[in-house]
Amino acid sequence: MRALLLSLLLCLPGVAAAAAGFTVTSPDIRNGATIPMVHVFTGCGGGNQSPALSWSGAPKDTQSYAITMFDPDAPTGSGWWHWTVVNIPASVTSLPENAGAANSTTLPAGAVQGRTDFGFSNYGGPCPPIGDKPHHYIITVYALKVPSMQIDPQASGATVGFHLHFATLARATLVGRWGRSN
Repeated sequence: MRALLLSLLLCLPGVAAAAAGFTVTSPDIRNGATIPMVHVFTGCGGGNQSPALSWSGAPKDTQSYAITMFDPDAPTGSGWWHWTVVNIPASVTSLPENAGAANSTTLPAGAVQGRTDFGFSNYGGPCPPIGDKPHHYIITVYALKVPSMQIDPQASGATVGFHLHFATLARATLVGRWGRSN
């Protein structure tokens, strides 16, 4: 089931595949590696700080960016949204660590964080159930063909995803992992 969810998320119909050369990197999370505790949800003993991210190689027609962090392994039947940010200007190609804080002062002007499945509108780090195998946390940067999206801070991850479906030129992903035994 996990493999199916991962493949569906990474290959959604209508959502452009990763463009050649469009990449996202983080000095905090290596692709496929364990996510450091500073980025883990406070309820699991972490610092709940969003990772620093940088991206490059977006299509020339990019008018804005969006970022999501999603856990397809969550035992909900539909995964778990940990972070959504839209309306990042096309001139911005990085976010500093903890840009996803509540009332962030480091997000670019006009950027909007949507509501996570934790119920608040800012970053919520990994915190899978005790005993689950490590979950995959898919961080995706979307290059968008629109300058902004009509999203408010109460928009769910599913709502943001719906709007991204129609506005995406390309996407770049980074996958971190995290689990807990007790």
